[in-house]
Amino acid sequence: MWDEAEESGGQGAAGSEERTFAALPPAHGRGFATSWWGQSWLRALEETALDLGQLKAGRRLARAGAVGAVSVRPGRITAVVQDRASAYRADVVWEPLSAQGWDRFVDMAVERAAHIAALLDREMPPHLVEDAAQAGVDLLPGIGDLEPSCTCEAWDHCGHTAALSYQMARLLDQDPFVLLLMRGRPERALLDSLQVRGARQSRPAPAAPAVGVAAGEAYALGALLPPLPPLPQPPEYAGEGPNLGTEAPPAPGVDPGLLTFLAGQAAEEARRLLARAVAPDHAGTPVEAEPARTEDAVRLAAARPGPEAAGRLAEASGRSQEALALAVRAWEFGGAPALRVLEEDEPLGAKAAARARAALDAAWEEAGRPAFRAARGRWTLPDEGVQVRYAPDGRWWPYRKERGRWTPAGPPVLDPAQALALARAGAGGVSEGAPGRPPAHPVAPGRAPRTPGRALPPAGD
Repeated sequence: MWDEAEESGGQGAAGSEERTFAALPPAHGRGFATSWWGQSWLRALEETALDLGQLKAGRRLARAGAVGAVSVRPGRITAVVQDRASAYRADVVWEPLSAQGWDRFVDMAVERAAHIAALLDREMPPHLVEDAAQAGVDLLPGIGDLEPSCTCEAWDHCGHTAALSYQMARLLDQDPFVLLLMRGRPERALLDSLQVRGARQSRPAPAAPAVGVAAGEAYALGALLPPLPPLPQPPEYAGEGPNLGTEAPPAPGVDPGLLTFLAGQAAEEARRLLARAVAPDHAGTPVEAEPARTEDAVRLAAARPGPEAAGRLAEASGRSQEALALAVRAWEFGGAPALRVLEEDEPLGAKAAARARAALDAAWEEAGRPAFRAARGRWTLPDEGVQVRYAPDGRWWPYRKERGRWTPAGPPVLDPAQALALARAGAGGVSEGAPGRPPAHPVAPGRAPRTPGRALPPAGD
């Protein structure tokens, strides 16, 4: 904690209505806030100021150590800012909470011991601020709350009030009670209120006489109750993600663009899971397993986040850039099942193998049957560079060799002849090497009627 300097008149003691903090050293090479509440303070400043040039000037002055001792009292912070050869008195005003507002805050805080513990640890967790907002108390400033006043006579935030605000963010990082003092309540007075109110609420209330009704009466009343309302329908889309593009610099290694993308994807995935949960047939739908990191990386890459994010997703999933692009193409044709067909080559069980051979046997006349080379669940025509793959759910996936790699060529179908037609058509005109979209299911040309009693040719290598 920085040293506090007393002002004239004996201010600065614990529990007083004013605290004065000695001038801070220059802030070269560092941001002005690392705590989320300090960054919220800066956002209120940066979203209010109309002149970005004045904000830059304020950051320059604050970094240079031009801000003198900062005085904090209810509704106002004050400091002298040295700008070249002149000194200016800068004030930032924020209307303090009313007595009723503080009563609501104290009532809320004493009901949750974790809130008091967090404040004593010099922390201001988000749920404390959220609970206070539900009680009608805004602990953090919003747009337009921080009003400037400076002897340079600027009508908006100038470089001097901006410099003061940036230094205030550094104070808030160390002690959120500084913010509560500006809202109108010194630390000692607030802690005393919490202690008194907590002791009052801990007294046991007199026991109320037990009141109830007979079981038969309660059961009869149940028939008179109205039915439960229908479940709310989920939104059609997740909405816009957060805007993280502020003047406050991000922490090292943090990319605001990627965070915005991840937040949007998380919201969309939550919307999808909600829609699945409230669907009419949700009772018979199995619970989805938590996706593996390698699978979830493909889902995110399929949203086209950009080259830098795709590179990081490829590295996180243990794939090369080319392998990730291939996985995305499979994902767009069929999600996680398509990805497993692409990357896993497990032998078929006896029943699955029998079903696959029966389907192939029924798809062509013996004389017109393609000369497949079979291996596990994959049947290949090497001369044509096409392949069909059988999945345990009974569907066939078309594949085509592109740039020396087997590439998904279409969505799954139940007919191996139709899958072969998709593979031969190159997925309905999808350009080579580019992620495709699932084409319409074509009708397999020249399919011959089934001839019973025929066996498949022996599997090749």
